[in-house]
Amino acid sequence: MSKPIVERHTIRLAMLGMVEGNGHPYSWSAMFNGYDPGEMSQCPYPGIPAYLDKEPKLTLRIPGAIVTHIWTDDPSDAEKVSRAAQIPHIVERPEDVIGQVDAVIISTDIGHEHVERAKPFVEAGLPVFIDKPMVDNEKDLLVFHEWVKQGKPILSSSCMRYSKEFIPYHRSIHNLGELRFASITTAKSWERYGIHALEGIYPIVGPGFESVRNTGSPDRNIVHLKHGNGFDVVVVATKDMVGGFGLLQLIGTSGHTFVPFQDTYYSFKTQLTSFIDYLRTGQRPFPFEHTVELMKLVIAGILSREEGGREVYLSEIAPY
Repeated sequence: MSKPIVERHTIRLAMLGMVEGNGHPYSWSAMFNGYDPGEMSQCPYPGIPAYLDKEPKLTLRIPGAIVTHIWTDDPSDAEKVSRAAQIPHIVERPEDVIGQVDAVIISTDIGHEHVERAKPFVEAGLPVFIDKPMVDNEKDLLVFHEWVKQGKPILSSSCMRYSKEFIPYHRSIHNLGELRFASITTAKSWERYGIHALEGIYPIVGPGFESVRNTGSPDRNIVHLKHGNGFDVVVVATKDMVGGFGLLQLIGTSGHTFVPFQDTYYSFKTQLTSFIDYLRTGQRPFPFEHTVELMKLVIAGILSREEGGREVYLSEIAPY
């Protein structure tokens, strides 16, 4: 039987890391701490205050946890986020939060940096949440796999797993008959945003993917995935296709549906709440084996593109 990982009444969190193109320290911290509207209006990602301002202040925050410490790669960013999201402590080094917090959130989305960013906290026994994608290469996937095998409390996900618009299809797609084809789109790069598309569709179709073929380019990834249950999935990740984030299509033998992703705030809040629930109960919101398969899909998409569109089988990628 699972037992709590953290038993403190109010869980103290550290928000660690900030890279170009990713404003999670602003938005995620605000979902725990609330925010100063004037300071948040200066956020360099205008979409963040836009969706935060739509939420009722009484229900904005995730109860039972607070971001008490922040560190960012550029120290000036930490000062801005601290003022906007009312974080009391700025640290000079990420390791300085050890002994001061109950868990850490690594809020960066460059997969090949995550082993190095997570290692001090994993070794210190702190629970770690890692923004998507957890990794983008086989070597690092093996490291995380070994850590989790040792019982280290590590969780990683995309907010798209928790899309309010997609959740009804997690429960059932029987009205579509037998699934034959699915597609989903995203902007930006396969390396950093392909996981959004993959994890958006994964809870609907389930594990069992067999191969990946990426016939696109670094800026225009056209990725064909084959599933063991006899259907195909196409994921498109195009650098500047901002108008195409999270457009899901499902087609079966007797019906079809088209579902656009819309509510960013709901997805992020539910994603972060799942981490807090994991700390409270010790029960994973989904099996770590699913994260392993998703990372293999990301890795296979990179390998296939680099090898001229070769069909890459997940069985080629460790852990076997």
